Amino acid sequence: MILNLLLFAMMAALLIPMYEAWQEDDIWQKMLAFASISTKAAIMILVVSVLRDDWMIGVVGVIILSVGNAALMLLAQVIKRMSDVLQE
Repeated sequence: MILNLLLFAMMAALLIPMYEAWQEDDIWQKMLAFASISTKAAIMILVVSVLRDDWMIGVVGVIILSVGNAALMLLAQVIKRMSDVLQE
C-alpha cells in the first residue's frame, strides 16, 4: 500500500520536468529535463519491479539508469554542434 502511494507521488513528480521541458527554449535545459524524466522513469520501473517481485523488470530499470542518460548527453552534444554549424 505504501509503495503504491510512493509510485503515485513519483508520477506526480514526473510532471515537473515535463512542464520545464515544454517551457524552455535552451537545448541544455531541455536535455537536463529529459535526463530527469529518464531517471525518474527508471526509478519508477525499479519500484514496480519490487511491487511485482519480478527481477527482470528491475534489470531493465538498471540498464536504463546506467545507459540512458549517457546516450541523452551524447545526443545533446550532437544537437549543439549541429546548431553551431547552422548558425555560421
